[in-house]
Amino acid sequence: MKGLWGIDMGGTKLEGIILESANSLKEICRMRIDTEAHLGYNHMISRLKLLVSKMEEESGLSTDHIGMGTPGVLDPITQVMKNCNTTSLNGNNLKKDIEEATGKTFTLANDANCFAIAETHLGAVKEQMPEAEVVFGVIMGTGVGGGLVCNGKANYGRHGIGGEWGHITLDRNGRDCYCGRKGCAETIFSGPSLERYYHEQSGTQKKLKEIIELANQQSDPVAVDTLNRLIEYFGLGLSYIINVIDPDVIVLGGGLGNIPNLYKEGVEEIKKHIFNKRLDTVFLAPKLGDSAGVYGAALL
Repeated sequence: MKGLWGIDMGGTKLEGIILESANSLKEICRMRIDTEAHLGYNHMISRLKLLVSKMEEESGLSTDHIGMGTPGVLDPITQVMKNCNTTSLNGNNLKKDIEEATGKTFTLANDANCFAIAETHLGAVKEQMPEAEVVFGVIMGTGVGGGLVCNGKANYGRHGIGGEWGHITLDRNGRDCYCGRKGCAETIFSGPSLERYYHEQSGTQKKLKEIIELANQQSDPVAVDTLNRLIEYFGLGLSYIINVIDPDVIVLGGGLGNIPNLYKEGVEEIKKHIFNKRLDTVFLAPKLGDSAGVYGAALL
């Protein structure tokens, strides 16, 4: 038995897992080591190689194929990494380099796609709507991203950017985005963007969790305005997704996926914008938590 091997690559940690099968959450092996990204690209490759060796040593198993979730995407045309917030990865052929270093074949996918795959096959979708054919997995936290799964498989697209709804322009006069455009969804309702908006309007810095609590208590007008901003733009942004790909299920992941208002007021806001009299899309909270990324990588 070789199991299914997956690695979740982040800027601070590398997490590896071996699952017993594609239909089970049973883990044969699981471990984490620091990425040490500040020491550069080549060092990160050596850390990946070390993790694979440690997994082999602990499990007593070996494999010739590993799935890996990455903080950006391997461009399917140029075969180099792009859109990575761990910037030293950008412009490098991570797949080629890690395969040469380890002697293994790697399948790479964006971490949001790994989230969507995991929740489809092992998480909330499997548990609550297993008949779903089209699943959109939303990541809303420090950034905003997404992954698209059709008939059980991730869809990356011609440019490898399938699901990147965080860079839909929602306000042409909005804040500059790191991607070079203005008013992207990520600049409006990511966690840091909402905290910045509250600070700009109130002169006080608060964490998003506290802002949402104050808004729901109706005790802080600026907090109410911040929550309304989230709901309004969340509804508009996801209406574009529904109008274009019409998913059966949307799973709301990331820290903001824990905000109950999105499943109520947020869904009502979507109804205002979609090209249909009803909204039948099912909205689910994720089941797998922080494990979704590494589970999805193993399923690759």
